[in-house]
Order: sequence, then C-alpha cells, then structure tokens
Amino acid sequence: MQKIGILGGGQLGRMLLQAAANYPVETFILENDEQCPAAHLCHHFVKGDIRNFDDVYNFGKGLDAITIEIESVNEDALEKLEQEGVRVYPKPSALRTIKNKILQKEFYKEQQIPSPAFVVTKNLAELRAQAGFLPAVHKVGVGGYDGRGVQLLNSPADLDKGFDAPAVLEKMVTIHREISMIIAVNDKGENVLYPPVDMVVDPRLNLLDYQISPAEIIEKTLWKLEAIALAVVKGLKSPGIFAVELFVDKGGDVFVNETAPRVHNSGHHTIEANYSSQFDMLWRVMLQYPLGNTDAILPAAIVNLVGAEGFEGEAKYQGLEEVLAMDNVFVHLYGKKQTKPGRKMGHITIVSRDKQDLTYKANRIKNILKVVS
Repeated sequence: MQKIGILGGGQLGRMLLQAAANYPVETFILENDEQCPAAHLCHHFVKGDIRNFDDVYNFGKGLDAITIEIESVNEDALEKLEQEGVRVYPKPSALRTIKNKILQKEFYKEQQIPSPAFVVTKNLAELRAQAGFLPAVHKVGVGGYDGRGVQLLNSPADLDKGFDAPAVLEKMVTIHREISMIIAVNDKGENVLYPPVDMVVDPRLNLLDYQISPAEIIEKTLWKLEAIALAVVKGLKSPGIFAVELFVDKGGDVFVNETAPRVHNSGHHTIEANYSSQFDMLWRVMLQYPLGNTDAILPAAIVNLVGAEGFEGEAKYQGLEEVLAMDNVFVHLYGKKQTKPGRKMGHITIVSRDKQDLTYKANRIKNILKVVS
C-alpha cells in the first residue's frame, strides 16, 4: 500500500481524503491545527508547520508521494525530497513559479501565453511612479489568496492602497467572462481537461459568488481556452492537477489570470457532476493509475458558503434543513468549528439538466442558508 502525504489540512485536504477512501492508500497530513477539517479523516496526523523546512522534510522522507492543498509550503524541503526519490505533485519547480505572482507573470511572458500587460513594482515609491499605467490591479508577489493581497487601483488617488512590497501591477482588462479550466497531468505527461467553469465573482468581496459548469461558450472561444490552458500546464512540466483561471473579453480574446497547482474551489462540483472528480483524479495521478473520465454527468452550479457579516464564534447553520429538502442539492460543510465574516465554511452543489433551474436554486440557497454564531 502506498503512503501519500498532504501538506495542509483544510477543506481541500478533507475532500481529498474523502476520495482516498476508495483506494489502497495510507494517508498522512501535516498541519499545525489538530482541529483542522482534514484531521480525523487521515490515517496519520502529524502536527507541524508546512512552511518549516525540517517539518516538511521529516514528514515526507518515509512517503511514496506528497501533494499540497495550499501553495505556502516549504519548496526547498520538497526539492530535497524529490532528489531522494519521493514523488512530489506538483513538482517543486512548478510550485516555485506559481506561488510567486511575479515569477508566474514572467513565466506567461516567456512562454508567450496571453496574459494582461504588467510591470513589477518593488515598493510603494515604484508604484507611485506608475500612475500612467492605471487603471490596474496590484497583486502582492507572495502570500495573497482569496481576494487578499489584491488591490484595484482605478486612479492615482488609489495608489496608496497598493503594497509596499514586491508586487505585480497588471493592466485592468474589461472582463466579459471569468472561466476556470481544470487539467490533470500524469507522470507520463498525458493530460485530461474538465469542461470549462463559468465563475461569477462577487465584486464586493472579490470572492467567487457562484459558478456554473459546463460554461456555455461558443466553440471558437472554447478552443482558445483549452489551447491556452494546455500551454500553461505543458510549460510547467509537472504532473498534478492545475486550475487555470482565464478572462474572456468582449471581443472573444482570452487571457490567463492565474494558475493554481492543486485541486481548486472551481472544481468542487466535480464530486457529484463529473464521472471522475478532481479529488479522485489527483489520487489516480499520485497512485499512477489510469486517468479518469472528466465528462460532465449533468450541468452543475456551486454556491460558496461563507461566514455571514457580523457573526464570529461557534458556527450555526441557519436554513440548512430547508436547503437539504431541495432536489438534487448536495451540501458540503467543512467541519470548521468557528465562523467569522467571509470565512469559507462549506459549499453547496446543485445538479440539473436545466440551466435556469441551476441559477434559480443557486440564488435561493444564497438567500436561505447563512452561517451565524
């Protein structure tokens, strides 16, 4: 039986472990928080810091393979493990490129992958000199996620909202659609693509509002999306699961926004809506089994469940019974004991042949289900 470790014990680790139950695998989690969502689902829980070289190295050295559920891990330790024969998904080299937004943008430029124009700023003084580049988006180089570490700068008056740290200043694109493409790559370099996901973003929180898959896209745009997403993944030269987030503008041009080298929020619907979920697929890749079938069984929508404004403390789920009474609705709670405003607490997947039914139910669920304390 293979021994496989996951760095991080959040909801992605939890859903990975739920899929692992179907395979002959012994699972290990490295995480600081013993109450984390994945803690009670693994065979072996190791308390430690995923950013610490020794913790990651000692955790990984007895394993057959290791993966991540968040980018902020110690890639030096992963590199040493890789040299010693542990299979790492994604490769540390791909992780290095992706986890730093500056290196990520430079990678797209080198690979001639269409991505919004950018300049690198080392500090606020350098940012202030770029007033002529606005309107733009300022993204901190390292450590930002889920809308954190991102500032929209519309006019010179906004420049002081930027980051006094190495960052990317990216030209604002007029976005018509935001699409996610999830791709799995095995050790032989074979790949499969999931149908595209239409991501509807909440402009206030800069977080995903809900999403629909498969996205309704004209064939010509779909070909562009697939070709560009594949170019990103091939350029990274690494097995694993990758979520490539792309913008489509009004003219049908496609740009890469960013890439995640792991299972991703935009793929959660695949648990119910696709033959092989993104989580099942990553186990197939890591255990070196044949790649699964990515076809959609039915169209699906996802609603993210986040902590309601004004509530902090022990989580209570208001409206849960009403949502569970709906047809073809699947509730996934992440087992987080404490809620706070904007914290991801779960997601709800809706499947239906009828796209209108999906949007109707998604909006209804958003109004009914609240995480309070």
